[in-house]
Amino acid sequence: MDSSSFSRSSRIAPVVAMAAAVALTLAGCSSSSGGKKSEESADAASAGKASTPQMTVALVTHQSPGDTFWDIVRKGAEAAAAKDNVKLVYSADPNAGNQANLIQNAIDQKVDGIAVTLAKPDALKDVIAKAKTAKIPVVGLNSGVSEWKNLGLMEFFGQDETVAGEALGNRLNSEGAKKAVCVIQEQGNIGLTQRCAGVKKTFSGTTETLYVNGTDMPSVKSTITAKLSQDKAIDYVVALGAPYALTAVQSASDAGSKAKIATFDLNKDLTTAIDKGTIEFAVDQQPYLQGYLAIDSLWLYKNNGNYMGGGEQPVLTGPAFVDKTNVDAVASFAAKGTR
Repeated sequence: MDSSSFSRSSRIAPVVAMAAAVALTLAGCSSSSGGKKSEESADAASAGKASTPQMTVALVTHQSPGDTFWDIVRKGAEAAAAKDNVKLVYSADPNAGNQANLIQNAIDQKVDGIAVTLAKPDALKDVIAKAKTAKIPVVGLNSGVSEWKNLGLMEFFGQDETVAGEALGNRLNSEGAKKAVCVIQEQGNIGLTQRCAGVKKTFSGTTETLYVNGTDMPSVKSTITAKLSQDKAIDYVVALGAPYALTAVQSASDAGSKAKIATFDLNKDLTTAIDKGTIEFAVDQQPYLQGYLAIDSLWLYKNNGNYMGGGEQPVLTGPAFVDKTNVDAVASFAAKGTR
């Protein structure tokens, strides 16, 4: 990571700690109550359940069918919803136009808040403006850290994908890699593009980008296999999601390639692969935390007028490296589907 990235991360890091403290401290407070009633509400919340009136929140993501990463995001959102007495309405579509329609549906249903991913922010600009006109608070998560303020969202929870990519590029340098291929499974996804750009910025070797159809895993496997068969100089495959990394392991074997595999994001099978040594390391952005904080933040805003990050800075949930030295610490949580 270069000095400017380190400076940016160090400025933002305290926001994460502040946000966690706010969430714990204010978990049961309501701006509409006072005195003994307020104390009783706080006690109830600390016991694990808010006594505030039920609110409805829509979580709208760009999840592709079968992408288990989003199951982790959803579990975090559901945990916060259960604690905060929130009715959670989840919907998803990888097509940006369809995702915009889902947001419009939430507006039409007059929900109390919307949490949305911004993989293709330009396609969501108009509908997010409509939510603001309808006085529905909107927060972002996972994708769109560079665009959330431009679109007028209150808060953002996720990883700075450029910083994460730069960190991975530096890690490749320390591993002695010379040539890497960065595999993008969804063309036009701003977060995935930023990851590969970050890798290329700091990696001192050669970086190529390989586009695959992430909705067709047999095609993903054959495309990576063909690339590794054609170019034996590739010594690292950088995948941008756990399922694609696990597929890349098979591709390397089929191609007779000695390329090692690194990836972004975790799941149960990925942690097992790291433990076995078939995957070198992963960059973890804590998707459970993203879902949890997004829903919890809307409850805090409605009931106590809080803005995590003050509406000026994102709350970062990553990046952190998981490799053989620390995989045991997260494996049990990954087995439960929460890491």
